[in-house]
Amino acid sequence: MQGIQLHYVSEEHNNLLNTLEQSVPVEYQCREGYCGACRVRLKRGKVGYRQRPVAFINDGEILPCSCYPLSDIDIEL
Repeated sequence: MQGIQLHYVSEEHNNLLNTLEQSVPVEYQCREGYCGACRVRLKRGKVGYRQRPVAFINDGEILPCSCYPLSDIDIEL
């Protein structure tokens, strides 16, 4: 999948996963940052976490279930 543009609205979405689910099939399990099943690659931009995820993530990876964008971002599913 390539070139999909989505809009994150903080008043409507708790996290990036909520936004992605509206248009893109995304793997997930816990929705809390524990399991890492939703792990995706952050290609550009910055995200923040309301609380630090427990699941291990490599450099350049994010957990959409527990993060939110701080800028425009590009991700690879």
